[in-house]
Amino acid sequence: VEEALAHYGRPEIFNTDQGSQFTSHNFTSVLLKNGISISMDGKGARRDNVFVERLWRSVKYEEVYLRAYDSVAEARTSIGRYLAFYNGRRPHPSLDRRTPDQAYFTPLPQRAAA
Repeated sequence: VEEALAHYGRPEIFNTDQGSQFTSHNFTSVLLKNGISISMDGKGARRDNVFVERLWRSVKYEEVYLRAYDSVAEARTSIGRYLAFYNGRRPHPSLDRRTPDQAYFTPLPQRAAA
C-alpha cells in the first residue's frame, strides 16, 4: 500500500473485502495515517465486487494460465501488457463494444436544457 501511495498518490477511499489481510492493524493503520477512508464490502456479499471478480477471471484465463513466467518481473510485465490490452484495445460487449478506456474517458453528450 505504501508503494502504491508513493507512486499513484492518495485516494479518498480504499475499498476491500473483509479478508484478514485488509482488516489487520498493519494495513488499516497505513490508510488511516494517510487520511484515507476505509470501505469494506459486506461479509459474504459476493455481488459487492462482481466487476472486480470478473476482471480477475479474465486476467487468469486469458493471461496467467496461458503463461509460464520465469520471474516475478516477467509476470508483472506480461500482466501489465494484458491490462493495457484489456482496457485500451479489447472491446467489451457490456460496454457496447467499446473498450473500458473509451467508456470511461469519452465525455457523455450534453443534454439541451428544457
